[in-house]
Amino acid sequence: MKKKRKSLFWKFLDGVEKVGNRMPHPVTIFAILCVIVAVVSHITALTGTTVTYQGVDPKTFKAGEVTVKAVSLLNPEGIRYIFTSAVTNFTSFAPLGTVLVAMLGVGVAEETGLISTSLRKLVLSTPKTLITIVVVFAGVMSNIASDAGYVVLVPLGAIIFASVGRHPIAGLAAAFAGVSGGFSANLMIGTIDPLLAGISTEAAHLFRSDVSVTATSNLYFMIVSTFVITALGAFVTEKIVEPRLGEYKGSHTEIVEDITSDEKRGLKYALIAMILFIIGMVLLTAPANAILRDPKTGDILGHSPFMNSIVLIIALFFLVPGVAYGIGAETIKSDKDIVNGMSKAMSTMGSYLVLAFVASQFVAYFSYTKLGTIIAVKGADALEAAGLKGITLILMFVLLTAFINLFMGSASAKWAIMAPIFVPMFMQAGFAPEFTQVAYRIGDSTTNIISPLMNYFAVIVAFASKYDEDSGIGTLISTMVPYSIIFLIGWSILLIIWYFAGWPIGPGAQIFL
Repeated sequence: MKKKRKSLFWKFLDGVEKVGNRMPHPVTIFAILCVIVAVVSHITALTGTTVTYQGVDPKTFKAGEVTVKAVSLLNPEGIRYIFTSAVTNFTSFAPLGTVLVAMLGVGVAEETGLISTSLRKLVLSTPKTLITIVVVFAGVMSNIASDAGYVVLVPLGAIIFASVGRHPIAGLAAAFAGVSGGFSANLMIGTIDPLLAGISTEAAHLFRSDVSVTATSNLYFMIVSTFVITALGAFVTEKIVEPRLGEYKGSHTEIVEDITSDEKRGLKYALIAMILFIIGMVLLTAPANAILRDPKTGDILGHSPFMNSIVLIIALFFLVPGVAYGIGAETIKSDKDIVNGMSKAMSTMGSYLVLAFVASQFVAYFSYTKLGTIIAVKGADALEAAGLKGITLILMFVLLTAFINLFMGSASAKWAIMAPIFVPMFMQAGFAPEFTQVAYRIGDSTTNIISPLMNYFAVIVAFASKYDEDSGIGTLISTMVPYSIIFLIGWSILLIIWYFAGWPIGPGAQIFL
């Protein structure tokens, strides 16, 4: 243990944590970042910083030349924006509604005892050697449910680890690595696939009008990536993160006790309720003209009512079995107990709401000033001017995407800027747009977990502080850096192997044109 702590890498991580945690409270840090963005935006606006690129509208998928210039937050219009948009920035902050609505259902399931009993059942029935793998794998697969993994699975990962006497932050990190670091790995098509494919198709038309990228174009690579990321995530958790965290000495420990007869009855009721709920959801989505399908296209994924209501569905997925469990286990005596469960869940979110308010302003300012777009286009121009070829060019593109992702979180927004530049450029070099999209997705995923600009980063910081009051941004980043590095290296190696093997990356999708 001591020898490992003396290694250069561990000293680096310790340094990141010390520097990060000596910084002010995360709320103060985001406030300072807001000031920095304002100053930088004013300087770039005064110097006339402008970028021009062939862009794609992520909603209409239409391409065209776009000119973007830096916008100041310190001129009269910018100052008015700061004052008039504060409330809207907060209320429209994507994680805010997701977290609060989901917690209504999760709160009831937690208060009645369903979550703790289910986790004890999982712990008692799952070999301890497989718990890490299960947590990371579940995180990767949660992407099919949009952002629900951030709200539900990440805190559950901490609870599961605490239940078996392991460090809860290691469980939180393992789940976060799967959910966010493994964002582009899955066994199934998710909501992001049709969106990226549409942008890639329009970008490809700038070079050849007969090329079309489908939502399944990266499926084979994604399936293999799921197992690679799961294995890498488990390795980093057990060999790097947990040894570095050491023994957990906090108060949030879980004692795994046998399931009582009342709890068994509660689980039985919850299982029946869950089956009935799933049947109801199937009836609302499976038939050709189902209510939650897209009325125009009939699709379930994409912008269908089903996907647009996924957060409420997740809340009900916990609420309905939670109530059923409470009735069966006799932890619910009246409707007041249900409301109390929801209220208790909301009462724990106070510190998160404060953090979310300031973080939402920072994200909104970055978007308003166009600094993220300028960084993306400048980086793309630099890579294009480097004159690289073959797999070296692709790997540099992965690194560039990973870097830009630190400043611009939205996968679709970045791709709308980068696709019209790189898809035609790589097509001219002989690469199919599907392969360029794969390379982009690797870079886009691997640095999610260390980017404060990622929408849910503030949420994870709040979750971590529950188990370690002294933890901060430095603790989280230093914990997640090993995942980011190993994922980037491992995924790049897989890409190199795929490249030289010449395997198809999806149904009808090849590496080369």
